[in-house]
Amino acid sequence: MKELQKIGVVGGGLIGMSWASLFLARGMTVIVVEPRPEAEIQLRQFVAEAWPKLQALGLTISDTVRQAEVTNDFSRLAGIEFVQESGPDRIEIKRELIRQLEQIIDPEVVVASSSSSLLASDIQSGAQHPGRILIGHPMNPPHLVPMVELVAGEQTSAESLQTAEAFYRRMQRVTIRVQKEVIGHLANRLTSALYREAVHLAAEGIASVADIDKAITYGPGMRWALLGPHLTYHLGGGAGGYQAYLDHLGPTQEARWQDHGSPRLTEEVKALLVAGLEKELEGQNEETLSLRRDDALVELYKLKQKYGF
Repeated sequence: MKELQKIGVVGGGLIGMSWASLFLARGMTVIVVEPRPEAEIQLRQFVAEAWPKLQALGLTISDTVRQAEVTNDFSRLAGIEFVQESGPDRIEIKRELIRQLEQIIDPEVVVASSSSSLLASDIQSGAQHPGRILIGHPMNPPHLVPMVELVAGEQTSAESLQTAEAFYRRMQRVTIRVQKEVIGHLANRLTSALYREAVHLAAEGIASVADIDKAITYGPGMRWALLGPHLTYHLGGGAGGYQAYLDHLGPTQEARWQDHGSPRLTEEVKALLVAGLEKELEGQNEETLSLRRDDALVELYKLKQKYGF
């Protein structure tokens, strides 16, 4: 399989800039298509800040900070070998981006969409070459969080899926193949289920926003960074493992499932959540929040590698 070298990133927002930083770190030639005039300056700043973290992870192949070409001209993507589409997550925009791409790029070039919720089948509807379109969904920020979900649409070819998976693995990403299309794919559905209960608990006055966050980060979140829910409960079953856990403690899980909330994001609930968040932020430096998160992600990734998780 050909090693891809020239990468197009369509969309220069937060996700697109993060993708571009990763691709540059892995020695790719990167062209970013973004209409905003300030995009080039923002990308250069983003890449410069990302570079030390990528170096700490061993992802850079050069000490020199690489730069991407930033343009609003789709014709600059002629000869590109892979496209990471990261435009706004609205189906009409995705289809328009595909339409413009297909006027320029070769028919065999894979187009992977970063869409967090849309279905590949809907994005590829009406495309000239729908077989090359799929979902390649990261978690934010993609240059530091290694997971990429691959989801094929109804018309996605097996070859396109293989090409995308090989490319992401070359970028040192951890790939997951989602077997069936579903809104939100896999990771976002899991996080959404947790967030729904977090909103319910705050809305019902069961716990503060800050304490809900602490409950996750100092409780299950510490285990989940190392083991997923199934492996966690396997260890919770003791000598009998997962089967013992399900047999003995499964009923308590079912009881909690029945009692989980279904909150609505009313104006009142939104105000309560925002007020709770602002109170939580009183004890920290908000200006450094994302930087501290990114530094911690680097150390967490290195820790997982050290212990084989």
